[in-house]
Amino acid sequence: MSGEVVLPVGEVAEPFVDADDIADVAVAALTESGHDGEVYEVTGPRLLTFAAAVAEIAEAVGRDVKFISVEPGDYAKALLAGGVPSDVVDLLIYLFTTVLDGRNEHVTDGVRRALGRDPGDFAEYVKATAATGIWDPAA
Repeated sequence: MSGEVVLPVGEVAEPFVDADDIADVAVAALTESGHDGEVYEVTGPRLLTFAAAVAEIAEAVGRDVKFISVEPGDYAKALLAGGVPSDVVDLLIYLFTTVLDGRNEHVTDGVRRALGRDPGDFAEYVKATAATGIWDPAA
């Protein structure tokens, strides 16, 4: 089987962060001593473009999945035509054009400083998630 992921992003790279790392840092900061006054910027350990992230997922599931970048206006029109509420479309366009403008193209040591370990890598997440079968279209 094949598929497509269509989003209004180009070659911007993001430090994809594991949600478990966010939770672990929050729990540590709120329940353990030694975190007073600390600011932890939590990121993943490497930068990935959305095309690279989709390629990792495709490899893990053994399917041909392509990433397609589209213009934000075209994306918004497609979402609206699909029945997505306009306020949700506005939020998504804001996220894809403003938040994903390159300002996050760096990795930090927040997880290491807060937890004493490296952050989870996107590849680990992809392998674990693929193993559950959740991305299997026959499931």
